[in-house]
Amino acid sequence: MTNSWNERFNTEEYMYGEKPNAFIEKFSSQLGGLKNVAAFAEGEGRNAVFLATLGHEVTAFDYAESGLRKTKQLAKKNHVEVNTVQVDLLEGDIPAEQFDGAIMVFGHFPKEKQSLVFNKIVNSVKPGGKIMMEVYSEDQLDYQTGGPKNLEMLYKPQDLLDWCEGRKILHFFVGEQTRHEGKLHKGLAHVIQLIVEKNN
Repeated sequence: MTNSWNERFNTEEYMYGEKPNAFIEKFSSQLGGLKNVAAFAEGEGRNAVFLATLGHEVTAFDYAESGLRKTKQLAKKNHVEVNTVQVDLLEGDIPAEQFDGAIMVFGHFPKEKQSLVFNKIVNSVKPGGKIMMEVYSEDQLDYQTGGPKNLEMLYKPQDLLDWCEGRKILHFFVGEQTRHEGKLHKGLAHVIQLIVEKNN
């Protein structure tokens, strides 16, 4: 099967830009004091590199070899190091309780697989660690400013709230945000944000 993400990132240009996602940048203090942080579905590495510049030890996970290569390039440009792991989050194994925190920005998967991916992410974090995510909601289809064009690849707020049950919710937001991230995220968007703490 062709890896469309590998093809998308196989460019000189950073398709989503080199700056971090605004949500990750704004709430990065939530990861303060957490040494090892994982960045899942990290693409070309902009968020991983940003967190590395703050002093975190960061491991970027992605399906696309070209994206991970660009992550290394961006890290070098910013005089930091980022570990990279090529993995399909739907099929591959993720280490358990290895990280103090984890992020995922616009990692989109089929609805029937979303909880599987979320559970892998939370399982990768040690008790007391934090997970931060920003994803597009189903309403994003009306905005046409980025993200999947398929409803089955977008998220329902209630599904994420259900997944958060039993975990300490530090931040949950659903609504409009402006995102200017490279050439593929441009303008007003409809997103879901969450920050949760793993209790056990």
